[in-house]
Amino acid sequence: QVQLLESGGGLVQPGGSLRLSCSASGLISSYYHIGWFRQAPGKEREFVAAISGSGDVTSHADSVKGRFTISRDNAKNTVSLQMNSLKPEDTANYYCAAGPRSWGQVRLGSEYSDWGQGTQVTVSS
Repeated sequence: QVQLLESGGGLVQPGGSLRLSCSASGLISSYYHIGWFRQAPGKEREFVAAISGSGDVTSHADSVKGRFTISRDNAKNTVSLQMNSLKPEDTANYYCAAGPRSWGQVRLGSEYSDWGQGTQVTVSS
């Protein structure tokens, strides 16, 4: 089991940047694919980005491609989500999650076994 803790959320103006961090602890945290998901009020949870256990492979949702970048530092057991050119529609609670067995499943929230508590991102002028 992996324990996850998100940080870095906050209020930012449109066009601004934020960097979210997901700190992982537990057994062999570098073994797990890690994903970022978000959920806005009244909306379903949606996939944002994922990174393989080794950090060699990434996937980003079309809605954030070119603006968000996921990365990981296994020595520090940390996965980051750099968010640039933020838009009001990026406003949501952002969660990191661990666990899919197959890289082909990383966009499916149901395939993740461990979740953090979330960090709120609000993009507003």
